[in-house]
Amino acid sequence: MGRAAAIGILAALSLIDPSLAAGRLRMEDKASLWPRAGASEKIDFTNRVGKAMSTLSPDLDSGYFMRCLEEVANIGDTKSLTLSDMVRTCVSLQGSRSNGSE
Repeated sequence: MGRAAAIGILAALSLIDPSLAAGRLRMEDKASLWPRAGASEKIDFTNRVGKAMSTLSPDLDSGYFMRCLEEVANIGDTKSLTLSDMVRTCVSLQGSRSNGSE
């Protein structure tokens, strides 16, 4: 269920009607927006992602995504990345940790 399900959930999240998400961080937004976003925007985004991804693993909750996205955003050049790319990175990192290859 792992990777394929995560990709499916990410695709579903990216289809959220932009008019409903006005003023909210969206999966297709550039990752460079993350460091400049307000705390409430980050919390809203990680709550939405955590709610969807926790069906894959209870460890993929909003707290995990908040920590991971903060770390990923500060590690390197995110100019060409989207928030979806960063979320996929976080899912991959969590998967490698749970497989014991930390």
